Parts: sequence; structure tokens; C-alpha cells
Amino acid sequence: MENKEFNYTYVAPTDEERKEIDRIRKQYEPQKKTESKMERLRRLDSLVRNSASVAALVLGVVGCLLFGFGLTLILEWQKIVLGVVVAVLGSLPMGLAHPAYALILERNKKKYGKEILRLSEELLNEREEK
Repeated sequence: MENKEFNYTYVAPTDEERKEIDRIRKQYEPQKKTESKMERLRRLDSLVRNSASVAALVLGVVGCLLFGFGLTLILEWQKIVLGVVVAVLGSLPMGLAHPAYALILERNKKKYGKEILRLSEELLNEREEK
């Protein structure tokens, strides 16, 4: 005689598992394109400041590495002339880091300043009306 029983076991995810599933799922859902005025203001402000900082940091770090390599050439390998040349070349980007920061910051302020002022004025006026 054949056994024709059907067994089914259902196990629901726990609350922790549901939270993890939701967190993972949200990463793959299409992102909403709407952005509030305050979010846009914050994003533009960080764009203005951070791009200048990143450029200055890159110049400073590259210059510092070149300068250190020049010192290594002098102190460890006794390549004095080559070491001095490399160290001087490394000091140039380090010296240009701050002027590059100021230049890029000023350029970004000109580029995004009107939009930032407009958004901040709108936000301030909305708060006064409430």
C-alpha cells in the first residue's frame, strides 16, 4: 500500500530577518528622484566645499609623497642631485595646494552661488510664512 500523505512545513521569518530583508530590498529598489529644497541646498553646499578640499588634498598628498621619495633618494641611496630635484618637484604641488583650494572654491561659489542663494531665500520665506 502506498502512503499518499502530504507534509508541508511553513517557517515565517523572524522580526530581525524581516528587517534585514527590507534593508537589502531597499538597496535594489529604484531610487526616488524627488529632492527637497533643503536636501538640494545641502548637496550643493557640500559640492562647493568638498570638491575644493579633495583637489587640495590630492595635490598635497602627491607632493608630500614626491618630497618624501626625494628625501629617501638622498638619505638612503645617496643620490643627492636626483633626490634634490625630486624633493623640489614634490614641494611644488604642496605649495600649490592652498591656492588651488581657494581658486576652486571661488569658482564653485560663482557657479552654484545663485542657486544656493535662491534656495536659501525660498526656504527662509517658507518658514516666515508658517
